Amino acid sequence: MQPEIRKIVTYDEEILIEGFKPSDKPWRMFAVAAVIKNPWAGRYVEDLKPEIHAFGPVLGEMMTKRMIALAGSGDAIEAYGKAAVVGLNGEIEHASGLIHTLRFGNHYREAVGAKSYLAFTNTRGGANAAIMVPLMDKNDAGRRSHYLTVQFAIPDAPRDDEIVIVLGAATSGRPHHRIGDRYQDLKDLGHDLDNPAAV
Repeated sequence: MQPEIRKIVTYDEEILIEGFKPSDKPWRMFAVAAVIKNPWAGRYVEDLKPEIHAFGPVLGEMMTKRMIALAGSGDAIEAYGKAAVVGLNGEIEHASGLIHTLRFGNHYREAVGAKSYLAFTNTRGGANAAIMVPLMDKNDAGRRSHYLTVQFAIPDAPRDDEIVIVLGAATSGRPHHRIGDRYQDLKDLGHDLDNPAAV
């Protein structure tokens, strides 16, 4: 059993000026989206596992390879995330099912050498719906400079019987980051950061 992929879309942007000030280096965010036929569209299916188990490894491996090719290497990716948008004839559970599985996400985690979990969104929408991929530092969930969102849309997807599956990344955090991180907040509030039980 293989996913029926109608098309693959690549999104890539480099921000050279942010907040009216040039960036020291381009701030790059990018994504790969696979537009697939929803195997459960238009009906209630109790057991989603056969398709999840079959599709997850195929999509995870293929999309990860494309993300690494865009980045140049897994090491070049500092922030990462995933998303799915199910068409109007499907359930949010369908979107969730295809991205919330080790068979899908572990390909990406391992390729970029990540320690933190993949930030995510699962939404429902029609063609040209906003696709928002939340990102976070691949190794440090408290690093606010890397709390980012890749946002784009595909004019003809998802169709009612489709799901858009997405991986996103950034090669750095926001330029001119100056709001601190959660650790500084905790320290300011008097927490003992050397004692995890106290946080």
